Amino acid sequence: MNKKQMRDILDVIGEMFPDAHCELNHSNAFELTIAVLLSAQCTDETVNRVTADLFRKYKRPEDYIAVPLEELQQDIRRIGLYRNKATHIQKLCHMLIDKYDGEVPRTHEQLTELPGVGRKTANVVVSNAFGVPAIAVDTHVERVSKRLGVAKADDSVLEVEKKLMKLVPEEEWTETHHRLIFFGRYHCKAQQPACTVCTLLDRCKEGKRRMKPVAVRKPKEMKKTIPSKG
Repeated sequence: MNKKQMRDILDVIGEMFPDAHCELNHSNAFELTIAVLLSAQCTDETVNRVTADLFRKYKRPEDYIAVPLEELQQDIRRIGLYRNKATHIQKLCHMLIDKYDGEVPRTHEQLTELPGVGRKTANVVVSNAFGVPAIAVDTHVERVSKRLGVAKADDSVLEVEKKLMKLVPEEEWTETHHRLIFFGRYHCKAQQPACTVCTLLDRCKEGKRRMKPVAVRKPKEMKKTIPSKG
């Protein structure tokens, strides 16, 4: 993959999803951090249903640690891994209060020190909340990047991110992240990708494999047997 080929891909996906954006509902950096933490192994749609009530009840880090852990667990029980996530949220809020005066830190390095916040979450927060260019590699970005040949099938998430950062102009990192997510979520789906109408089919090994007609095998001719003489 070279930059010209990447440019072609970016232009096609840009035309398909010009208004791609973060679909997690939030009104500030703190809410976004909580929402992204909850989104691990969970759909944005489910997270938004849960945070609709959650963000009305909890406004500040102090609110999350003012209730028993069991109460917070019940508030997010529709989220996968809700017990672990509730624990992470309370620990994260304690650190925000103790170390950052209750504010979400603005650097990637500081964010990844927070409980439950990994590289992907930090990239989402710095890019969407603070306007710092970043490419967060979630399951959609990883799948699409590998199908289109941007990355190899056995590349790690970090390797996928580095290859995208090298091929995509820095000022387009954030919008590319969103457009790749939309492309993977609504077009190049994991189980039923829209290969038959995809203009990037010629670049997609997965698509070519799916579209290749299956050869019909002819049944082997039965060997004639000579009846034994009795």
